[in-house]
Amino acid sequence: MSPPNAKRRPGLLTTTLVLLRKDLLIEWRTRARLNALVFFAMATLLLFSFALGPDTKLLERNAGGYLWLAILFASVLSLGESFRVETENACLDGVRLAPADARAIFLSKALGNALLLLALAVVLVPVMVALYGVRIVTGVGDLAGILVLGSLALSAPGTVYAAISSNARARDVLLPLLLFPLVIPALLSAAKGTTLVLQGDPMQQLGSWQGLLLGFNLIYWGVGFLLFPRVIED
Repeated sequence: MSPPNAKRRPGLLTTTLVLLRKDLLIEWRTRARLNALVFFAMATLLLFSFALGPDTKLLERNAGGYLWLAILFASVLSLGESFRVETENACLDGVRLAPADARAIFLSKALGNALLLLALAVVLVPVMVALYGVRIVTGVGDLAGILVLGSLALSAPGTVYAAISSNARARDVLLPLLLFPLVIPALLSAAKGTTLVLQGDPMQQLGSWQGLLLGFNLIYWGVGFLLFPRVIED
């Protein structure tokens, strides 16, 4: 039986919320990462429109894919920066030594990255509509569901690989090499779902792509939750 004055180990949820609040406060005070992501992703959408020239039909048909490619490329910057402060100031070692579950670090980082990617997606949607001349056919709710699931699917494996590559010299090159092959199925599902939202869904296929994205999220988040303690130990 533990003594009455013994300190209790913080719960997983409590630790996750504390760490998430810390990351969000840092981001809110600087906003440097979000601003860089927005401008980079907007430039990517503009490059797609310039590359295809006056072929507006092709732009409309592939708008969903271009949106998620812009989010994917920008996510590399976001995920790589998510561990920069902890790595440079040795804060991650301090968090690991605290009496808290190491899996809370994964949950807080992954949720923070997902929120940042979701905010980026919300900003990019009006830009995509204006550039490519598309419109939301099936409803804003369907698009919001795809954006949330897609952001979560990119965030979970990206957080794990960002932690793995954070101490590597070539981490800016290593992260996309590890991440891109893994998220291709989720990226294709998100792009296809977004295309159905923008062009209509006469065959009622949107629910299947959303279910597939949900399945990828369950796998990505489950594996990351289980393996992350070993990742930061190594």
